[in-house]
Amino acid sequence: MYDPLTSRYTFSCPHRGEAQVALSDFRTLERLDGAAHPAVYRVRFACSCGGEHDGLVGHDDLDWAPLGLEGGVFLNLMTSRVEPVADELGGLAALRIRAGEWPWSFFCYPEERPRPVFPSAFFLLAPGEGRLGVAVHCPACERTSVNLVTPEHVDVPFHNDREIGVVEHVFSGDVQAAVEEFRAELSSSAFDARRLDLS
Repeated sequence: MYDPLTSRYTFSCPHRGEAQVALSDFRTLERLDGAAHPAVYRVRFACSCGGEHDGLVGHDDLDWAPLGLEGGVFLNLMTSRVEPVADELGGLAALRIRAGEWPWSFFCYPEERPRPVFPSAFFLLAPGEGRLGVAVHCPACERTSVNLVTPEHVDVPFHNDREIGVVEHVFSGDVQAAVEEFRAELSSSAFDARRLDLS
């Protein structure tokens, strides 16, 4: 389903039979109820035929396969042998993660900080003028943030844009959580201590 050497997913296309699409060609991702190990996601993707189609992708293919952990084989021109790539790509990914790099990241607006994330946290991708708007469910605070990034920021693991755009907006589903959090802070002793510091 995913080819780590081309960074493309293979889906069915009703017009061409098969479509090779990048993660940045996804438009929506929705986790389906039911299966948990692995979870299954319904994706809507922009196809090279000009239409948008639905497909299914497992959690492993969505989050882990782009790291090359289930890579295929390649022809090593130095040895003239067909060799697996999983060990080499998986080793590189593990080395970078140990060094503190994360394959994908986004900026959480409610928390005002960058966060590591997997593609399964994306739920909406919208292209426009060379940029890609990515709506993400933050795995830490469970709120929604929208970042404006290049397609490479999404398609290529460990590629982080030098600058990203952040939509400064608290979404309606997050407003209630923010109100409850503020109410709890008003009732806490920490708020009283902060109020004393301000006087």
